[in-house]
Amino acid sequence: MDLKFGLYQQQALKLTMTQELKQAIELLQYSAQELSSFLEMKATENPLIQLENTNVKYMDIRFDGAKKRKSKNIERDDKQWLDQIAQTSMSLHDYLFIQVSLKTLSKEEKKLLTYLINNLDGNGYLTVSTDEAAKLYDISIAQVSHCLEVLQTFEPAGVGARNLKECLLLQINRKKNYQPIVKDILENYFIEFADRKWKLIAKKLEVDLNDIQLAADYIKTLDPRPGSAYYQEKPQYIVPDLIATIENGNIELNMFNNHLPKVQFQKDYYTMMSSYKDSHVKQFLKEKTQDYHWIMKSLQQRNETLMKVGMTIIQKQYDFFLKGPAYVKPLTMKELSNEIGVHESTVSRAVRDKYIQTPFGTYELRFFFSSSLMKTSDMDDEQASALQVKTMISQLIDKEDKTKPLSDQAIADGLKKDGIIISRRTVAKYRDQLNILSSSKRKRYETS
Repeated sequence: MDLKFGLYQQQALKLTMTQELKQAIELLQYSAQELSSFLEMKATENPLIQLENTNVKYMDIRFDGAKKRKSKNIERDDKQWLDQIAQTSMSLHDYLFIQVSLKTLSKEEKKLLTYLINNLDGNGYLTVSTDEAAKLYDISIAQVSHCLEVLQTFEPAGVGARNLKECLLLQINRKKNYQPIVKDILENYFIEFADRKWKLIAKKLEVDLNDIQLAADYIKTLDPRPGSAYYQEKPQYIVPDLIATIENGNIELNMFNNHLPKVQFQKDYYTMMSSYKDSHVKQFLKEKTQDYHWIMKSLQQRNETLMKVGMTIIQKQYDFFLKGPAYVKPLTMKELSNEIGVHESTVSRAVRDKYIQTPFGTYELRFFFSSSLMKTSDMDDEQASALQVKTMISQLIDKEDKTKPLSDQAIADGLKKDGIIISRRTVAKYRDQLNILSSSKRKRYETS
């Protein structure tokens, strides 16, 4: 083998990941909230950038039945996009401490109740044992039990329970209109009831299955998480990036930017600083001006990419926007990227945490990308969307005879009649994803 050292020239194409390109990619994948935070950060770093909250015009694209397009600007009222949401201002702990203050208790009892309340989880369940509390305060278990009983008389009913069984019993003990069989089931057959061994319970209690079913219906009215209504979590608002509406039979697509601050150039500051002859000042102004222009260009590119993605989704999922979720068709990101002439990763970044408001609700853009399932040869040539099949499964279960619920195999057979080839295992997987119980747990034993 002849190995020689030397200098050679070679031409090659190479993409250099500059800082500007990296930031442009990040900006594309930002959600509305992340983009707003990013602009605020840039405004603090760059004195040439000024943010103003104002009404921003929509970019409007209309699709008629022939899918032709025309654009115009529309002014919208920025107060229409966000409903006022009522919010619980009091936490569970605050609510319980108010009730403590209304009780005539000793200092030791108040101290112990405070400890118990501080050891409740978000659902209102006690997370420490009476033994632990007794050892910590060097008192008897009976004293702890007494304070726990006081706590369990507070609102909401069921608070202070140590398990689900106790939580439900605490609630029915305050009611007067329940059948004795309900308490009997919870106290003596709770595990069997949870496992839906209802025939065994009916035999032991010498009652009809219909009576067990009625008891189950009553138990479902109880709250297994009494403290959750008071659990405070920072509200997560979904802000749509695109808005699709139907007007005169045409689909109108709007870019929604009202929630974002408007970026403006600080001309006065630039003029003032330009009067200085210092080279460092001039370099600073040059860099910050370039930064401003880069942000404006990136925002424009982001909007254009989102609009292209939104327009193509409407074209590919046209039936959905006219008829609803049951008409979602199979669509991949690669298919869409080929349609608009960008890389698949660009589409993935563009749809990340982005939402579109439609006549049927607000959906994440990723919702419209679904895998496909085979249809029988004698049916339509198009493949069926997994989302469409899930909708069909839900509809079959909604219409089933609850005394004889459909098995997963029966659902698969029913879908086959509609031309959908799907296995029993796939039905079970989709049913689980829809949070629908199995046929044995959906069964009702009503005789009337």
